[in-house]
Amino acid sequence: MPARPLNVAIVGGGIGGLAAANAMLRRGHRVTVFERADALGEVGAGVFIFPNSLRQMERLGLGPELARLGGKVGPASRYCRMDGTVVGPIPTTDSSGWNGMYGMHRADLLNTLAAALPREAIRTGHRCTALEQDGDTARLRFENGRTAEADLVVAADGIHSALQRYVVEPMPPEYSGSRAYRGLVPRDRLPGWREEAHQVWMGDGKHFMVFPVRGGQLLNYVGFVPTSHQTVESWSAVGDRDELAASFAGWDAPVTALLSKVESCFWWGLYDRRPLPSWTRGRLALLGDAAHPMLPHLGQGANQAIEDGVALAVLLEGCDPAEVPGVLPRYEALRRVRTDVIQAEARRNGLRYDSRSGSLEQRDREIANAARFRRQLYDYDIEAAALAFREGRDVSAGLEVALT
Repeated sequence: MPARPLNVAIVGGGIGGLAAANAMLRRGHRVTVFERADALGEVGAGVFIFPNSLRQMERLGLGPELARLGGKVGPASRYCRMDGTVVGPIPTTDSSGWNGMYGMHRADLLNTLAAALPREAIRTGHRCTALEQDGDTARLRFENGRTAEADLVVAADGIHSALQRYVVEPMPPEYSGSRAYRGLVPRDRLPGWREEAHQVWMGDGKHFMVFPVRGGQLLNYVGFVPTSHQTVESWSAVGDRDELAASFAGWDAPVTALLSKVESCFWWGLYDRRPLPSWTRGRLALLGDAAHPMLPHLGQGANQAIEDGVALAVLLEGCDPAEVPGVLPRYEALRRVRTDVIQAEARRNGLRYDSRSGSLEQRDREIANAARFRRQLYDYDIEAAALAFREGRDVSAGLEVALT
């Protein structure tokens, strides 16, 4: 007799939570997403979708919409020094040559994921305040007085997860010493801008990047600068455009030209956390930033959250509710061997971009050598790895770090 579908409660209606919900539905589970805000929404910031997550999104049927809404990123992409001296190309394909790389407006990505779910699967205005569980079920309590029961609870509620404390003792996020200014500029305000390009300029203690979003109509920029005091970890804190422009005065002409078009910007502090001792307890599993918050210097935060959701869905397919507590540690065992490496490499890559990893010659050499690492990163197929893991076969993280 086949197992009944699992009743899955996902706490957090961001990219990771909605991607997990889509993956769970594809594998036959029943899903409800509980979002604390009164409406789903993302501020105007960009995010990368790389081949390692795009192949999963295409299997969910979302490929055409992402191609329509994304900003294609291709072979014109490059690393430069702050004066414009070209260091080398930015890899934009996997090892097969497949260019599955888009810059996405976060709102476009979120809306695409939400639209693929049944309307009744998303419940807004549900701030989770407590979790209880026993051998048979998990129970969630919400600030609005409502409750919910589930066979599995997925905490996809970010770096400040309300549910993380039910797995491990609270560990404060670690401040990187940098803040990021970000915003959007219409592409047509910058005639001659490189088409379909992700561009990174690297300077002394800071770096600047630009990539297209929304079908190439907008350019998403991010300026990373050091700070002497902590900046709030917020996507919506209003930044000082004059301070941003002054931080990159004298840089390569395309950087200063773009900054001259900026009318307003936002900033956020950059935080991550060292690997947690555990991601799961009983019927509760952490996912995405709740499990492994990363600095943005590999652009993999959203991509790894998408991989998490696919892995969970595959490992739980066909499981009886009683089996859930035994499966969740296997999800952690499969995922953290990869995410631990990516977390650490994101930190190191930030030092490279800020020219703090040694001499400029060493930095440039490491940037060139990183092409192999990136292709390994993009080659990985989490669905195939999870299916192999279910069968008891050993799987790797798909990564080797040797850039010097």
